[in-house]
Amino acid sequence: MPLGPPRALAHRLLDGIPRRSPAAAPEDAVAGYARMLARGGRPDAYTFPALLKAVARAAGGSGSAAPARAVHAHVVRLGMGRNAHVASSLVAAYTAGGDGAAARALVGECDTPVAWNALISGHNRGGRFGESCGSFVDMARAGAAPTPVTYVSVLSACGKGTRDVLLGMQVHGRVVGSGVLPDLRVENALVDMYAECADMGSAWKVFDGMQVRSVVSWTSLLSGLARLGQVDEARDLFDRMPERDTVSWTAMIDGYVWAARFREALEMFREMQYSNVSADEFTMVSVITACAQLGALEMGEWVRVYMSRQGIKMDAFVGNALIDMYSKCGSIERALDVFKGMHHRDKFTWTAIILGLAVNGYEEEAIEMFHRMIRVSETPDEVTFIGVLTACTHAGLVDKGREFFLSMIEAYNIAPNVVHYGCIIDLLGRAGKITEALDTIDQMPMTPNSTIWGTLLAACRVHGNSEIGELVAERLLELDPENSMVYILLSNIYAKCNRWEDVRRLRHAIMEKGIKKEPGCSLIEMDGIIHEFVAGDQSHPMSKEIYSKLESIISDLNNVGYFPDVTEVFVEVAEKEKKKVLYWHSEKLAIAFALLSSKPNTVIRIVKNLRMCLDCHNAIKLISRLYGREVVVRDRTRFHHFRHGFCSCKDYW
Repeated sequence: MPLGPPRALAHRLLDGIPRRSPAAAPEDAVAGYARMLARGGRPDAYTFPALLKAVARAAGGSGSAAPARAVHAHVVRLGMGRNAHVASSLVAAYTAGGDGAAARALVGECDTPVAWNALISGHNRGGRFGESCGSFVDMARAGAAPTPVTYVSVLSACGKGTRDVLLGMQVHGRVVGSGVLPDLRVENALVDMYAECADMGSAWKVFDGMQVRSVVSWTSLLSGLARLGQVDEARDLFDRMPERDTVSWTAMIDGYVWAARFREALEMFREMQYSNVSADEFTMVSVITACAQLGALEMGEWVRVYMSRQGIKMDAFVGNALIDMYSKCGSIERALDVFKGMHHRDKFTWTAIILGLAVNGYEEEAIEMFHRMIRVSETPDEVTFIGVLTACTHAGLVDKGREFFLSMIEAYNIAPNVVHYGCIIDLLGRAGKITEALDTIDQMPMTPNSTIWGTLLAACRVHGNSEIGELVAERLLELDPENSMVYILLSNIYAKCNRWEDVRRLRHAIMEKGIKKEPGCSLIEMDGIIHEFVAGDQSHPMSKEIYSKLESIISDLNNVGYFPDVTEVFVEVAEKEKKKVLYWHSEKLAIAFALLSSKPNTVIRIVKNLRMCLDCHNAIKLISRLYGREVVVRDRTRFHHFRHGFCSCKDYW
């Protein structure tokens, strides 16, 4: 029977394969097959598995089963459909192309463990873990005998995909009854499944019963502990591991990142280097994330150089992490450089750059980037809309913000969450539409949290609306009775309305209840080392020089008309003491340290745990002019870029 024109076959196969780099194998395999046919060669049982493997790899990127169908037609014509190896390769190709029905039909025809394994593992590779588990159930009903490979695949689906610990336990029971144990691969899969499902008791039980353990066994336990926030227990286990590989080091770094212990994550990475263990792109994503959270731009830049020297590829995940890191360090120009240099961009890439532009004061550019995203047919998600709504908020574009909010619901069928509503409340509040903001909160489909109420209370302070401010403060204190910022904001509202008796009453209540303000903390990177400053703290090795420099700075500020804004001082002290409290705020200490320790013209970058107070905001504007320094402060709410006596904030609260 004729096989059909080789050129036509090649076109049918290649049409379903996405364009890749010249070194990619799928097109080469298909073209080689077509050349073989053109020369009169006849495929055999060894030809098709190799060809189908290439087709499956390509189908994973295209989501098309068309190439698999074209090869299947040739398999049938040549009478090789009953060959178990060829059939299982066809199952894998169909599964990779998303045609589960065709794959399942083939399995039913040949009914071999190899074909079932190809079906289950193929669903796993496609992220269809529910179908993988369902296929295992079908296999059991069909009476086919699972192999160790089967058990490893379905346990992976139970753990990494569905988190179905009950099905995992049933599979465990079958494993025990099947007699395959001891088998290191299956035992490792059991430990990993239980750890992924957060059943650490069962994971430890399997681990303790293993006659032989590998680095995979230890790493699965380590990852499980880290995901549950038990980082110290994970570190203890890590220190006891007889051997460690890249994956185990990365898992420990991940654990510190998940627990927001970013400095320890970077210290762990340094230890990894000292141990001569090679990092990979997964390690880099975690390290870059830690740099982003700490505002450690120097370290982040060094990581890029390290990646280049080590030959670590910059895939989409690494690129997205770098965009986020540069954005969080206030270096949006470098974030844009990374974005422009990325050959493959996904929705997370677009979202990262939109968010970065929005929070760094490039609101119009963020909105334009959103429109570019739509033009290239990339679908935004709920996080993308947080970015574009944030841009509208900072730019004061009320109508545009409303338009995006409605578009999210109507055009993209995304149900707004509490963060989206927070953006809308912030947008309305900044525009002075306090009553509309309150009405919006009342209409929210979910219970407003303390962030929502706090946003509206801040707006009430700016616009001097004591009536709604009192109502909002009451709601907020019901949710968070110890929130010191509520008292500060309400006190400022009273002061703005000249209600001084209420100011005194409120401050007396604060002292009586013993409510303490969360201490301000600022981080600054200098020569790759993170320095931490707490308001009024004198534990830094250069503390004496820092406070002396700060006195000099305050003197310089006073000479150009600086007058401390004491409206946000929490404690009830004399006027002179209030000023001292302000002078010793953590960001001022960090700036004094930076002026002592860095070269002229170096950008000063600070990360603060709280919202920056009005006095520090005003003082840093003057410092940027007097000392000719650019200062970037990332506080709890936004970025502040200070240059030549001005700030990027359009309307700092």
